[in-house]
Amino acid sequence: MSGAGEPATVSIPIHDHAATGKAPAATSSAVPAAAAAAPAPAAAVAPRKVGIPFFRRGDHHRGSRCLAFLDFILRIAAFGPALAAAIATGTSDETLSVFTQFFQFRARFDDFPAFLFFMVANAIVAGYLVLSLPFSAVLVLRPQTIGLRLLLLVCDMIMAALLTAAAAAAAAIVDLAHNGNLRANWVAICMQFHGFCQRTSGSVVASFLTVVILMFLVILASCSIRKR
Repeated sequence: MSGAGEPATVSIPIHDHAATGKAPAATSSAVPAAAAAAPAPAAAVAPRKVGIPFFRRGDHHRGSRCLAFLDFILRIAAFGPALAAAIATGTSDETLSVFTQFFQFRARFDDFPAFLFFMVANAIVAGYLVLSLPFSAVLVLRPQTIGLRLLLLVCDMIMAALLTAAAAAAAAIVDLAHNGNLRANWVAICMQFHGFCQRTSGSVVASFLTVVILMFLVILASCSIRKR
């Protein structure tokens, strides 16, 4: 025991690492810890190919879906000419003034029953094409629905026949308006009523374009049903 006035001594052990030839334990364990802490390089991930929905390679109904999608597009394409023909015919009205303001000649679509039938037929077909779009979309999602496809086929044939009859009747009147008929002493009126003849002629062309698209729709539906 030391005296009260003497300071306390602390002994610190010193190990000779050079004599043993070994590194200290703390130093040797620091390298694996640092290696473990280093993040591993991320593995390269190949880009994943994503196919178009409803048209993948493994789908057994891929061909039927493509035909149904084409049917949907053609219905949208046929709606435009049918609606344009109905509007152009319904607004065909031209007045020709001769000599005085009180002596006039007027040409309207409802003066010709063929043009009236033509306008109504185009309006019916345009409305049908709009109403058939949801059914066509169902066929894109479920191409195995044969009953719905058969229903659209029958309706398309009816609309094609109706519009063909109306367009043919209107085309006969347009030809008569342009050329007249010498044997019946019917004069051509398009030399005077230019605007009326241009609108009705364009309507007939648009209507026949709709008829062609409807025929394509009938052919597509027939091919789809034949595959089943």
